[in-house]
Amino acid sequence: MTVVARRIIATPVRSASEAWAVIVELLAPRSGSEAHQELLAVGGIACSLITDETLRDAPAVVYGSGPRVRLYCLYDDEACTGENASEAPLTFDATADEWQMSLPCHADDLDWVQEALKKRSTHVTRP
Repeated sequence: MTVVARRIIATPVRSASEAWAVIVELLAPRSGSEAHQELLAVGGIACSLITDETLRDAPAVVYGSGPRVRLYCLYDDEACTGENASEAPLTFDATADEWQMSLPCHADDLDWVQEALKKRSTHVTRP
């Protein structure tokens, strides 16, 4: 299995919503697409997880028919220097065909994150 990783600059350089917008653009660049709309629909939840810095060490993972994509966020000095950032566009459509996305969360947040995602998405989950 091929794995592609991206490291997105987050706080304090970007707000959580700006970092999520970068992620959405990477995964579903066609703004009218179903995947783009679904990723926007879970934006509040994702922003909460980005703010809690859960994507520092645990990636959001997108999988389906193409390579697996792991998305991390950079925070603090790493975000400010940007030297480990990798935000280049993907060379494939990560949300084509049957795709799924798993968002990491802290154990204390698992119940509300799972419940909130169920209401907003069929593709974005927390296992």
